[in-house]
Amino acid sequence: MFKRLCSTAVILGAAALAPPAHAQPMTCLPRTDLIEHLEGRYSEHLAGGGMQSPLQLLEIWASDQTGSFTVFVTRPDGLSCVIATGQNWQDATQTDPEGVAG
Repeated sequence: MFKRLCSTAVILGAAALAPPAHAQPMTCLPRTDLIEHLEGRYSEHLAGGGMQSPLQLLEIWASDQTGSFTVFVTRPDGLSCVIATGQNWQDATQTDPEGVAG
């Protein structure tokens, strides 16, 4: 019993110390360079955004043509860091359901 308990503790301890499998470095570059890349290569345009904190502007750029999107934050010094990218962007336009009086 003691042998099993020690083996289990060692295995769980080793698993807890392992880095996450999905960890990857964050891409950061000047905002002007990033926007030039998004517009030129992916046909993305500003879809929305706002202040994440007093020192960080969060922006979402997306393309209706390619369906790609990019989420990044920009610091006051002009450096932007990409947080997420993806495909199959869907614009969420608000519409009133038919038959419902506003």
